[in-house]
Amino acid sequence: MLKQTMILFALLCMYTAEAQDNTYPIIPKPQSVKADAGYFVLDSKTVLEAANPAAYKSLELFGQMVEQRYRIKLTTAIKTGVKHIIIESSNDTVENEAYHLEVNPKEIKIKGGPAGSFYALQSLFQLIRQQEDELIIPSCTIEDRPAFTYRGLMIDAARHYFSLEEMKKIIDVMALFKLNRLHWHLTDDQGWRLEIKKYPKLTQIAAWRDSSIIGRYNDFSPFLYDGRKQGGFYTREEARNLVTYAAERKITVIPEIELPGHSTAVLAAYPEFGCKDTAYRVPGYWGVHASILAPKEKTFRFLEDVLTEVMEIFPSEYIHIGGDEVPKVQWQESEDIQRFIRTKKLKDEHELQSYFVTRIEKFLNRHGRKIIGWDEILEGGLAPNATVMSWRGENGGIAAARLGHDVIMTPENCLYTDYYQSKDTDNEPSAIGGFLPLDQVYNYHPVPELLTTTERKHILGVQANMWTEYVDNNNKLEYMLFPRVLALSEIAWTCRTIQNYDDFFISRLPAQLKNIEAIGVFFRIPEARVKFSIHPGTGRKTAEIISSVAGSTVYYTVDNHIASQTSALYTGPVLLPFAGKREKPVMLRYVIVTPEGRMSNEYSIVYNK
Repeated sequence: MLKQTMILFALLCMYTAEAQDNTYPIIPKPQSVKADAGYFVLDSKTVLEAANPAAYKSLELFGQMVEQRYRIKLTTAIKTGVKHIIIESSNDTVENEAYHLEVNPKEIKIKGGPAGSFYALQSLFQLIRQQEDELIIPSCTIEDRPAFTYRGLMIDAARHYFSLEEMKKIIDVMALFKLNRLHWHLTDDQGWRLEIKKYPKLTQIAAWRDSSIIGRYNDFSPFLYDGRKQGGFYTREEARNLVTYAAERKITVIPEIELPGHSTAVLAAYPEFGCKDTAYRVPGYWGVHASILAPKEKTFRFLEDVLTEVMEIFPSEYIHIGGDEVPKVQWQESEDIQRFIRTKKLKDEHELQSYFVTRIEKFLNRHGRKIIGWDEILEGGLAPNATVMSWRGENGGIAAARLGHDVIMTPENCLYTDYYQSKDTDNEPSAIGGFLPLDQVYNYHPVPELLTTTERKHILGVQANMWTEYVDNNNKLEYMLFPRVLALSEIAWTCRTIQNYDDFFISRLPAQLKNIEAIGVFFRIPEARVKFSIHPGTGRKTAEIISSVAGSTVYYTVDNHIASQTSALYTGPVLLPFAGKREKPVMLRYVIVTPEGRMSNEYSIVYNK
């Protein structure tokens, strides 16, 4: 009887371990997946067939992904009797981002608009599995469409500059998980990152700072500086290149030009646009800076000139104008600006900010563009056609929706990826503060229940923000972004009624982390799921460690000593030590080593007797 019980227990553990290698591990989860028998074999004889040039481009990109990931080059030559991947339709008469994907042993058929067909191929790529010496795709029928039209990620390139190739890598991962808006934060107090032909000092002076503080903001008093010149900028041609690269992957790049605050770098280059007759320098420390733009006619001409060049580079419907964290002290202290307020019959400095933003909005509207601003643009009166990005919680978004304005939800407590990913901050890279674990991102829903049905229609979607004060290299950028961005993609795409964190974390995330690691993406290796149970034969407590990355190896200790690759190799549920009374609790400590050889932070969990 004991032997039979042990066998049943072992089979149960095998079933649990295999459950993470789900047959259809797609992120974000499709609206409908119907399983079918058999599988399609993907090999060098597979033919890619498109309905038109746009569809062909998507297939070409798919072929590049397969070659990079699996070292197999797919063919585009039509040959009789071979298996095909076919985009049967790709036109604007179909709901653009929706798609139909059908996989059977003979062929793969895709129906959808230009974006939908592209997204079908991203799902198809995620379904590829290595089985012995073959690449297979399980048979299935998928019907899918997004929950929200705006599915965004913001990258702050102003605090720290990231190369064009590093930005393209982020776009590749965004596309794989069906995000469609890259909000590119190009200007701030600490740097200006875009070439403007009419104002060359923006890249000669404003794009560079002499030094940056080390550590977190309050680690050293006074600040300690690293003494390294930091900066860089994107030429017009590089920016256009990125826009084209993103568009091929169905991503719109939305530039942000901050005004009237967060403008110290601008004033270092052109002090005449400031409130004081003084010299400015590009600062190397973070926070909200007092130096802001003055509402002078020459300032508005400067901004219009800049935005004219921005519009030449970026075809996006939206231009983000910032509008956040604008200290009013310099406006309050300036006699000229106080006179301006009286002349324009404005109530106070808040109405002056509204006037500033509205004037810029009118200029952009005349050129067929719209503005997005952070929720501070509500203060003093909202510009007539503005879309609000709600970051200080949801209240700004709720207020804007009730006023009939469109809203993008991006609350800091749920979607700021510069926050720590563990409460054990000593075991994590430096971050701005806060705590944003993966499940907290996943469980956010961007439509507040307080809104009426009509008001809810103004919620365009959701965005995560990657501020980079404490992120000065590409590995750290990707560590802070992933896998939280994968959770973002699911709340942005998947209908809320079929979202499930356990299904996401256990059944689909492990396969996709293995996938993105294989194409060179760096990410934080999440904690494993640890399940405690009672061994049916001995009555002792056992621990099952379900890794967060498919194909990884786990090493563990149960003696309160550090876990490393010198520790016990996890091969199945662990029988935990037992004893009578003890002075301190016993910890299960473990590390995860990925298929590519990266080792996670050490994680631990205390278990009771």
